[in-house]
Amino acid sequence: MNDCRLGEGERGFCGLRIGRGGRLVHLGGTAARGILHWYYDPLPTNCVADWVCPGTRQYGKVNLAVFYGACTYDCLFCQNWHFRELGPETDGLGAEELAAKANWQTFCVCFFGGDPTPQMPHALAAARLLARRGVRICWETNGSMHPEVLDQAVRLSLETGGCAKFDLKAYSEGLHLALTGITNHRALENFSRAAALVAERPDPPLVIASTLLVPGYVDAHEVGQLARFIAAINPQIPYALLAFHPHFYLHDLPRTSRRHAEACLQAAREAGLTNVKIGNRQLLSNAY
Repeated sequence: MNDCRLGEGERGFCGLRIGRGGRLVHLGGTAARGILHWYYDPLPTNCVADWVCPGTRQYGKVNLAVFYGACTYDCLFCQNWHFRELGPETDGLGAEELAAKANWQTFCVCFFGGDPTPQMPHALAAARLLARRGVRICWETNGSMHPEVLDQAVRLSLETGGCAKFDLKAYSEGLHLALTGITNHRALENFSRAAALVAERPDPPLVIASTLLVPGYVDAHEVGQLARFIAAINPQIPYALLAFHPHFYLHDLPRTSRRHAEACLQAAREAGLTNVKIGNRQLLSNAY
């Protein structure tokens, strides 16, 4: 995570840890108490990996969507900013309670948010229980968790037929810092670490990347750099380019234009990736 060093009474970046009596106290995110809300999402759904995921063929089944109320980033453009309405004061849910929500219709679970990273002890505990029930384990994350925790998460996806979806915000560290408040070193290192396992199960894809095309910030040049980074690891890794909708602090920006999205698609392909898709096409505009 962000390796916060907390003084007495200070809260960490994600808001779920506080310094008390010289030690770190967890306000949520443990196996006993996750800060989240959950729901059944009928399949097929608008998953980032929808074009490569077997869930798109599971009519009548559901995804157990687990929306965590904390994040290790502070993205100016956050598309799920309402995770901030949850917090340590929210009634929590234990890992066993969450796993018990799976029923005969549950094909897969996706841990997202916010981000599962600040609450990985809870997510991993629930994921292990769900895996025993035959549920596919999927993650949607910025990838900033500790590498050893990442290994556990990706291994669960590998063994159950699920996937790890990395939302790569930007390749340039300066731009990443400006947009999220956090460096991207850990995210890029973790992506490489997870992608090293892709060959163990090429179908369905274990690792998927995505990038939000923020107007004026994440352009074809930025996408090209990310795509070259991904292609150098494995050119067959699926990459989704997502349309931006005005939200949070960047509410005054237009929606991603078709021209912008097509230019990014071309840049990703020219960088060597063979499986690239423009997602959320219904949000594209002609604004610029």
